[in-house]
Amino acid sequence: MLNYLREVRAELRHVSWPSRRQTITYTIVVIIVTLITATYLGLWDYLFAALIQRIA
Repeated sequence: MLNYLREVRAELRHVSWPSRRQTITYTIVVIIVTLITATYLGLWDYLFAALIQRIA
């Protein structure tokens, strides 16, 4: 177990971590894309629900 943790620590030294600014930018992009996707899917859900109510 100790050897595993040493190897993990050594690997983490090779990681290229994003800067604070990059992290904030990527987070904002993810939130915006998520909101756009949720709106898109929500509109389709609303349209299909309205269509099914008219048919039934």
